[in-house]
Amino acid sequence: MGSALQNTGRALEKRIDLLDRVDYRLAETDADREAIYRLRYRAYLSEGAIEPRKDHWLSDRFDDAPNSWTFGIYVDGSLASSLRISVASPENPDTPAVDAFGDLLEPELAKGKVIVDPNRFVADPFRENRIPELPYVTLRLAYVACAYFNADIGTATVRREHQAFYRRVFMHTPLCAPRPYPSLIKPLGLMAVNFHELKEKVFQRYPFFRSSFFERRMLFERQHDTLQPLAPVLTLPDFPFERSPVRSSS
Repeated sequence: MGSALQNTGRALEKRIDLLDRVDYRLAETDADREAIYRLRYRAYLSEGAIEPRKDHWLSDRFDDAPNSWTFGIYVDGSLASSLRISVASPENPDTPAVDAFGDLLEPELAKGKVIVDPNRFVADPFRENRIPELPYVTLRLAYVACAYFNADIGTATVRREHQAFYRRVFMHTPLCAPRPYPSLIKPLGLMAVNFHELKEKVFQRYPFFRSSFFERRMLFERQHDTLQPLAPVLTLPDFPFERSPVRSSS
């Protein structure tokens, strides 16, 4: 037992140390966007998720959506992975997860919920094996976004073989069997978590998922942004768990 705890502690320290070498960079220039779209193509092609394309490029309509933020994750100055954060709200509900799983998510939006939908998670196939902590530091952005936008629900659209990772690390619950997903060959399933209810448990296990208000503003605030952080909710969402609402102490 002591050896297992020591190994876990060392693994956490490595992930925290890696953050010092990581730069989360919003793709705002044509060059940054092109690098990310080509990384997506290489990553998806290497895992057999797409057919070969002549342009070696993968983008979609959500890349230019006002409620989406596409990030490149740079390790030691080189692009290592990418993640797009989309935020669905009753005022702006259009995100990839809502598009593919509207039967499950649209009723929650109708209740006034805010959903953070991280998608297009890809990693450089040549660097992923050399940096085993890369999925953690990349998906950390999802927790930063959930905190900034005061999300009720955090989603994950993932293949069946990846669900165990999201269940273990982020405490996500599978909500349906995998189904066809736009632009990909392999079907994806929807997983979700009650962010308000479970975030502290995740933070206790993975403290490097925490973020400062300054970091959150630097990553997600836009001038004249209509998607500002929301006031604290008074009632935590039931979705995706069958339990009574919990009142906030604030």
